[in-house]
Amino acid sequence: MPQDHDPTSTPDEHPAPDGAIQPILDAPLRNFLTERRAAGRAARKRRPRSDFAGWAPAAHRPDPVAVLESQIPSRLQQLIPERHRRMLESAFAFYRGGAAIMAADLGALPNTGLEVQLCGDAHLANFGLFGSPERALVFDLNDFDETHPGPWEWDVVRLAVSALLLGRDRGWDDEVQHGLVVATVASYRTAMRSFAQMRNIDIWYSMMRVEQMASQVEDLRSRRRLERTVAKARANDTRRAVEKFTEVVGDRRFFRHQPPTMYRLDEFYGPSHRDQIKHQIYQLFGAYVDSLSPELQHLAPMYQLRDEALKVVGVGSVGTRCYVALARGRDENDLMILQIKEAQESVLAPYWTSPPMDNEGERVVNGQRLMQAASDPFLGFARIDPHDFYVRQFRDMKGSADLTRIRRQAAGDYLRNCGWTLARAHARSGDSVAIASYLGSTDRFDRAMVEFCRDYADQVQVDYEAFEAAANSGRIEVAPTPAV
Repeated sequence: MPQDHDPTSTPDEHPAPDGAIQPILDAPLRNFLTERRAAGRAARKRRPRSDFAGWAPAAHRPDPVAVLESQIPSRLQQLIPERHRRMLESAFAFYRGGAAIMAADLGALPNTGLEVQLCGDAHLANFGLFGSPERALVFDLNDFDETHPGPWEWDVVRLAVSALLLGRDRGWDDEVQHGLVVATVASYRTAMRSFAQMRNIDIWYSMMRVEQMASQVEDLRSRRRLERTVAKARANDTRRAVEKFTEVVGDRRFFRHQPPTMYRLDEFYGPSHRDQIKHQIYQLFGAYVDSLSPELQHLAPMYQLRDEALKVVGVGSVGTRCYVALARGRDENDLMILQIKEAQESVLAPYWTSPPMDNEGERVVNGQRLMQAASDPFLGFARIDPHDFYVRQFRDMKGSADLTRIRRQAAGDYLRNCGWTLARAHARSGDSVAIASYLGSTDRFDRAMVEFCRDYADQVQVDYEAFEAAANSGRIEVAPTPAV
């Protein structure tokens, strides 16, 4: 069996002579690489890589339906049936909405202790294209509602299981499913080995541009589909969003009432409560501006809020308070849509301690800025008592893969991009040398993860069937399927 090779086996630094300038913060001189490599090897004792070869539920595993029910009181009650409807579409959709279930399962396991800033919900549908501040189109993580510090493997496991579930959802055989898991995990492992040998500043500036993605696609049909996705993302800018989601009534522009995805405030809350919500959003906007960088604090007040609506997004987020605000700049040709999304406590918070935050929106913003290569400059946070929110641009050059039609070869390419991107995000906040040392250079961890993902995907199916039974018995309320 091949032996793991240490990816950071570069010549050790020579000790500085007496009287040399001390390093930053007057830290004692020591061989940092040696200690970081040793930390990775020590993590193998806490959580051997062989431990990932399979999964079984804990003896007192909580009822998965009860876990989801525990989230209901904090959400808008009118939207809970819609959340349940979306989660019932498939086992894969159920998995997307059940981040809290998996968090409890991962929290019950031993862990490596190698902490990074986690996405917290790193399934494959939470990656995509968006425009950088320089207007380049990049591929990155795009959902940080559950971001929280924690052991790196929690994100990797969530991503790898979603890869196998994608294969099952598309009807592909076991060999293809296992290949998707290996593609994902091997990409993460080899990328982390690469980051472990890079300068810190080079890691920080690493990003995946669409040009890099295109150069890696060999299959002609997959390349053409990627080109269509890229073209759609480039066209999916603010002007397109304004055309799609708003209309002119009289001499003013308003959001369209398009249930179950978009609701005018008076239609959802009623006229009296609508005015209260509008007033709270205006108050929030002022506090939000204060959270921006100084130059954006100058730019943002140049926009005036013109209309607001309730926007239903995602699967797991359905029921949280999410608004969109139409902002007008110089004139009617200078419009922008901001998304104002509620941030609740991360599902990982009960299982990993971290410094307390005054605002859960600040947690999301800080986590996103730490993990993403290029974040939205309008990203900020504020509070409408007692609810915390974060704010960002809505639909700014955003694009995503059509996972319901993706082909096998394209799925492998896509998941390799996800693995690389997740490794890059973790390397920005965590110890890439220690994580790479833990993973090693062979496929030992990759093969173990295949078994874990297979077993956990079986559990997802069991949980999904329990969720279906709860719907059929009337235990949970489900919205009717909207008319096409």
